[in-house]
Amino acid sequence: MKKLLVTASIIALALLSFTGCNKKTETKSGEVVSRQTSNRTIKVGYAQVGHESAWRTANSSSFKTTMTPANGYDLIYIDADGNQEVQIAAIRDFIAQNVDYIVVAPVIETGWDEVLKEAKAAAIPVILSDRQMKLEDDSLYLCWVGGNFLKEGRDGVKWLEGYLDGKGLSNEDLNIVDIQGTLGASAQVGRTQGIEEGIQSHPNWNLIAQKSGDFRKDGGKKAMEEIIKEVGINKINVLFAENDDMALGAIEAIKAAGKKPGEDIIIITFDAGHDVFLSMIAGEINCACECNPLHGPRIAEIIKTLENGGSVEKIQYVDEAVFDQSNAAAILPTRQY
Repeated sequence: MKKLLVTASIIALALLSFTGCNKKTETKSGEVVSRQTSNRTIKVGYAQVGHESAWRTANSSSFKTTMTPANGYDLIYIDADGNQEVQIAAIRDFIAQNVDYIVVAPVIETGWDEVLKEAKAAAIPVILSDRQMKLEDDSLYLCWVGGNFLKEGRDGVKWLEGYLDGKGLSNEDLNIVDIQGTLGASAQVGRTQGIEEGIQSHPNWNLIAQKSGDFRKDGGKKAMEEIIKEVGINKINVLFAENDDMALGAIEAIKAAGKKPGEDIIIITFDAGHDVFLSMIAGEINCACECNPLHGPRIAEIIKTLENGGSVEKIQYVDEAVFDQSNAAAILPTRQY
């Protein structure tokens, strides 16, 4: 009888120990997530937008170099190539694979409610990276990490105000063109809003053209070519390009039209990657508003907090700055992207 009691006790302790390694905890926002109390490999499914820009490449790399087997992760990475349907299919596949966390950088803001309800039903936390979603129920995702796109647009306007003031040109009439990103993407929505607000607040600023370049270099070049054809190169004073790649493409079109970028046309871009720093040093881009792509470490930190039973804030902005020709050469050696 004693042997039977001892054996039963050992089995009970073993079962308790096993179940204690996989618990459920509730965050501040009410989502129930899996929390492990022992060392394990954490399976993360990441549905990336695509590879449309140097910024996106740096963003993807930050996940791949952070969420490695050596760091305790099994990362399942899907490149959707700008296709929302691919991302939705990837999320469903992540659910079927019973991943611990799902990370999504959504192509556009809408159309996610149904698949996120499926993830919630499976008790898999969803973390949004870079871009946001418009949902009927915000509890369908745990938290969002990214840049403050509206502030970035406003920062570009603020820089332009200071630049014109320093040149004694604040009261001059200004014709502005805006090459937007993928329409409906959070970065496009926020940056466009910030830019348009700034233009509307200055009676002598005129938005004479606005086209989407889809966050791609060839898209930026094509959009600028079309704008030049429609309004004439001589009418353009300022270009806002809503990401670096489109700015670099637009520069090619400006040069082909016989104008000097950065001199004849003031160019303000967003992202602040390595190639744009080189362009600022060369005098072809005037200002770059940073959008920090290194989200991998921040999201790994969030996951670690959750794994330890902690809670996280719903909205988490990454640190960002504004650079121009005056400081680009000094800052470039310190850049990671």
